[in-house]
Amino acid sequence: MFRVFKFVILAILLSSLAGAQSGYRVITVSDGGSIKGTVKWSGPAPLAPDFAITKDISICDPNSLHRADLDRLLVGPQGGVANTVVYLKDISRGKAVILPEERRFLDQKRCRYEPHILLVPLDEELKIMSSDATLHTVHMTGAATLNLPFPFKNQVTARKLPGLGEAHLRCNGGHVWMNAEMFVVQHPYYAVTGPSGSFELTDVPPGEYELVAWHEG
Repeated sequence: MFRVFKFVILAILLSSLAGAQSGYRVITVSDGGSIKGTVKWSGPAPLAPDFAITKDISICDPNSLHRADLDRLLVGPQGGVANTVVYLKDISRGKAVILPEERRFLDQKRCRYEPHILLVPLDEELKIMSSDATLHTVHMTGAATLNLPFPFKNQVTARKLPGLGEAHLRCNGGHVWMNAEMFVVQHPYYAVTGPSGSFELTDVPPGEYELVAWHEG
């Protein structure tokens, strides 16, 4: 179940005008600006959700913690909210669609998905592997509908993603606490906040845009 949280976005620097058109066109951005900000938690510190580790204990719980953090709500000591996806809505043109490689490569490590938030350009490949010596099965619903088994360690599988939108990832191999979210996108003006909650979008063409902050809660 998703819940709505209240965020404060700080230090947003905007200048521009663009229509909300479908599609995206790559242009040379010679006079672009930056959009910077911080996503912060407002209110008392939340209790991070977790789940009991019930399978493959030696692999999934080598430190004997007995419970797995679901990574769904990470708030830093200064109130920064990690794993928030910040993006420009309906931008129609701008720089080339290049996103960080680490957001396009999923590893299954100690029965966790790393990274927790994936960003993959439309019609490009997501690469997946497992560092665990146990069977994992990546089950995707939403923008991507896949069910991919990983019976062996360190074997990389790649899948092209032809549909825009959000996909939910879960493990069908019995590790029910494993979860991640993926965005398949058509433009590069996306950022995922780190532990401090900060983000930056660079080389934004002049114009006026709607800035969106998404969090799974």
